[in-house]
Amino acid sequence: MLHSLALARAFAMALAAAVPLALAPQAPAQAISPREAAPTALSYGNDRLQMVDYWAGATRDAPLVVFVHGGGWKRGDKQMMRGSAKLEHWQSLGYAVASVNYRLVPDNSVEDEASDVAAAVALLHRQAGRLGFDAGRIALVGHSAGAHLVALVGTDPQWLHGAGLGLDALAGVVPLDGAAYDVAYQIENSGRLMRRTYDQAFGDDPERLRALSPTLHAAAPNAPAFLILHVQRDDAEVQSKALAKALQDAGTSAELHGISGRGLRAHMQINRDLGEADYPATAIVDRFLERIFS
Repeated sequence: MLHSLALARAFAMALAAAVPLALAPQAPAQAISPREAAPTALSYGNDRLQMVDYWAGATRDAPLVVFVHGGGWKRGDKQMMRGSAKLEHWQSLGYAVASVNYRLVPDNSVEDEASDVAAAVALLHRQAGRLGFDAGRIALVGHSAGAHLVALVGTDPQWLHGAGLGLDALAGVVPLDGAAYDVAYQIENSGRLMRRTYDQAFGDDPERLRALSPTLHAAAPNAPAFLILHVQRDDAEVQSKALAKALQDAGTSAELHGISGRGLRAHMQINRDLGEADYPATAIVDRFLERIFS
């Protein structure tokens, strides 16, 4: 009998200890950060590279930032956006974000690339209602070769017109440390290593070089506003200043900012660190986007 009572008492004590654990509130599942959120993949053409990654904004009328990667017109990938400071920061501001792939040289041409960027913007613009962003507030941002492409699409209306849009489909354009806004000038003044990249991308036909030079298209019409950033590289500084002046002379709003840091390392840093709170270009781009989206 005593043995039975001891067992019953032990069972009751164990049950009492277990009940609070069972009733205790469970810790909430950890939220997925913007760096981890999976994008929606969209196709704007038949080629495997004619793809866009899209991340929704905080609201269904959020502005959209479209990013175009660099890589000397011959390499690079939209997946460079994933896990980046840019993505996390722009999403923290509530913006929708898209990252564009485009066909690459030498299998395709720079003209194909400009057409692809415009077609990607047009696809996003058409599907704004389904995707959930404000089609009237689209910014086009590009780095390096991507800076050249967004500047070209923002100054030469043929590319967006070919995709069924006007230049007013863009609220603004942000080229980051480009150095081929006047292609012929850049080729003439480039070193041996970069000369091979430019020759492969652009060839040597003077008419074609002019046609692919954003600075030479900067007479109106243009996209409504430009923010042109460069690090302390001689060619990027010269080319960025010339593009800004040409736009300003045409009556287009164009801001120009030099960012600290020299050479190729800084050229890579402006792409890698944009979005970090302590990187100087972050606040500059933030102010520009807030202005054009307001």
